Amino acid sequence: MFHFGNKKIIIIAGVISGVLLVFGAGFLIGKLSSNYYVPQPGSLDFSLFWDSYNRLQEDFVDPSKISAKKIIYGAIEGMAESVGDPYTTFFDPEEAKRFRQDMSGSFEGIGVEVGIKKGQLTVIAPLPETPGQKAGLKSGDAILKIDKKETTDMTTEEAVTLIRGKKGTVVTLTIFRDGFSASKDIEIIRGTIKIPSIDWSLKEDNVAYIHIYQFDDPLQNDFQNAAKEILASPAKKIVLDLRDNPGGYLETAQWIAGWFLQKGKVVTIEDFGGGERKEYKTSGSGVFANYPLVVLINGGSASASEILAGCLRDNRNIKLVGEKSFGKGSVQEVQELKDGSFLKITIAKWLTPKGASISEVGLTPDVKVEITEEDENQNRDPQLSKALEIVENIK
Repeated sequence: MFHFGNKKIIIIAGVISGVLLVFGAGFLIGKLSSNYYVPQPGSLDFSLFWDSYNRLQEDFVDPSKISAKKIIYGAIEGMAESVGDPYTTFFDPEEAKRFRQDMSGSFEGIGVEVGIKKGQLTVIAPLPETPGQKAGLKSGDAILKIDKKETTDMTTEEAVTLIRGKKGTVVTLTIFRDGFSASKDIEIIRGTIKIPSIDWSLKEDNVAYIHIYQFDDPLQNDFQNAAKEILASPAKKIVLDLRDNPGGYLETAQWIAGWFLQKGKVVTIEDFGGGERKEYKTSGSGVFANYPLVVLINGGSASASEILAGCLRDNRNIKLVGEKSFGKGSVQEVQELKDGSFLKITIAKWLTPKGASISEVGLTPDVKVEITEEDENQNRDPQLSKALEIVENIK
């Protein structure tokens, strides 16, 4: 989760659509002004850095290619990478600008969320009706190369910079998938991406099927409108689809939880270590608190969607159907620097209401249902079918 202004963002490691939605938690933008004094740490000797800088300036064969700003940005990026945490990263001003634009929900790119999983750049989820999805990318695909450039040790932000681009241009991803005998190159033509926040439909005459795509700015207003329609419909039960949902604003997930839980229920816990914890609780009216409910998850369900799914299971014993979620459970705080760049630092872990951490392990569904290639070819959704079967049998 990140603080963004007064909001916290919990989103996956990156959305490549031209998008970068950073996954995790805790983000305080605007914390530093352009005029401030930063004391130099007395215990550190920066002479090695300045010695190297001066030697580069004096001896490099082409001094015109030396940029002091790029050197400083590279040093900060290296400092962040040195801690060995894939979610502690540096964003230069241009990357920071793109991040803010991406959170508006419209951008140019291929529409695929990515993250670092077990050291490998991985597709978390292709967004619906986007170039990435239409090209055949799937959750869990390992991205080995971007336009023939190896992704080994590449940060999510670096990958986003390479993959994003103007509508109509082409990017080639080399991917490997379970079941492949060898890696494959997939050419994708970038396009304009518009991420929906939510849609719903009536299933089986009395089940509201609600699909939340991400916890972005428009969701609260869109969910409220959908809720009014659902309350006016014959729906008496709900299937909540959080599959391929990369996350978003913590406050929005907390607000959504308030529709399904009574006021004062714990949504998630921030664990800062050393016994320091902070609880986030519902404050809504619990309009759907008595509706029978089943939640769908898969490997593309991350961060805010995992928090919502976990809190509904812990508080209401809701059944989770589908496949294991992504497993993003660390908390980042983002500090804005004076030139518009920012530094994202892992400061804590988030836990489910019962105190379980899902970092690197994800949420295990109560009812595991996989979607096969044949299901996809036949346009079948056995996960949704199972969720509807379960919710119909709840009295």
